[in-house]
Amino acid sequence: MHNLGFTRSSSQPDHLLLTADTFVRTPLPGMRQATAIVHVSPERGAKFTQYTAEFEDGGCLGPSACQRFIYVLAGQLRVGESTLSADHYGYLPAHAGIPVTALSAARAAVIEKPYCALDGIPAPAHFFADEGALESQALGGDSDLQVRVLLPGQPAFDFAVNTMTYQPGAALSMVEIHVMEHGCLMLSGGGIYRLGDRWYPVTAGDFIWMAPYCPQWFGALGKVPAKYLIYKDWNR
Repeated sequence: MHNLGFTRSSSQPDHLLLTADTFVRTPLPGMRQATAIVHVSPERGAKFTQYTAEFEDGGCLGPSACQRFIYVLAGQLRVGESTLSADHYGYLPAHAGIPVTALSAARAAVIEKPYCALDGIPAPAHFFADEGALESQALGGDSDLQVRVLLPGQPAFDFAVNTMTYQPGAALSMVEIHVMEHGCLMLSGGGIYRLGDRWYPVTAGDFIWMAPYCPQWFGALGKVPAKYLIYKDWNR
């Protein structure tokens, strides 16, 4: 049943909000028994690609010349010799050739980006971790806003991925405007996001892309914490 053309999704020059009612699924080259919801890509002006991969049991991703970050949303993936369950994640360097195969029906957030090297700095190696095992840090001293840093803050890494968890009523302390672009996937809860001069209600499953210098702010609403996975280009 359609809703007469209404959607919360919005495409603006400096930001993009995609909601589940507008998701389109497509296979990407090399995928088997899997499809992708491509949230943002260079075709939209981003310098990275982010998609949600949906796997059948035994489904797999194709190879990539880009570095990859994979965060498991549901089910289990076999990545190389490691098994990743929900909230586990992995970093794969460019041209790593490490296979990604589903051990059950699964979903994962996937970020792909060409690697930008620095002279004299070796490219990082692959690794895997459990997001829930990481120590969280209060942002700006606010214990109701917790950040977990998923990638090491080392010059070898040219992007960062964090999770941010807001207790109901918590909010960023300022409207941010900066050189970095973002990809943001809402994992749970919801709230209000300011993007540019617009204000959007957002909820779990929504995706947001923010261009460099896009004004941005978030405040959590509801009775459960709001949590999102956020990408930014970094160290370059």
